[in-house]
Amino acid sequence: MEKKQLRQQMKQRLLHMTKEERKKKENVIHDILFQQHGWQKAHMIGITISRQIEVDTICIIERAWQEGKKVAIPKCNVTTKQMTFRKIDCFQQIERTFFDLYEPIVEETKEVQKHEIDLLFVPGLAFVRGGYRLGYGGGYYDRYLVDFPNDTLSLAYDCQIVSTLPIEQHDIPVQKMITNEGIIICESEL
Repeated sequence: MEKKQLRQQMKQRLLHMTKEERKKKENVIHDILFQQHGWQKAHMIGITISRQIEVDTICIIERAWQEGKKVAIPKCNVTTKQMTFRKIDCFQQIERTFFDLYEPIVEETKEVQKHEIDLLFVPGLAFVRGGYRLGYGGGYYDRYLVDFPNDTLSLAYDCQIVSTLPIEQHDIPVQKMITNEGIIICESEL
């Protein structure tokens, strides 16, 4: 199946979840996450502001701030197709941009270098157990992850785990996934 069709199919699957089902699964995912050593030792996290169909990250960001962690969110440059992360201290430092994304306001935030991010949350629509993912089609994360030195993690509902995905040479897997059914340590094989 083509990536475009897969994306549509997965979006539909996620949109069909009830609010109650989504909340219940998110609570499990969040509980597992906050018990992880990687979360507890991270001083700075890199994370996106979740969209409607994604596992909620707003409460993760709030929890990070409560625990004294620093939070950086991505800023995409549509011209160069590159992504950088910028530190935010409050939600007033973000703005809605293209594709319904929330990004940091450049004038109010400071760029963060890759090595400063201890734990990077990598979004996606579908995942295989080996850590490979089907993203939204921009390729921003695959380019960013090329020389990312620290821990990578994806959060997903159980229905986002699939048996196979079209994997390309430039795709980079995450190291760990947390779903409402538990933790998946990714040992990818191409």
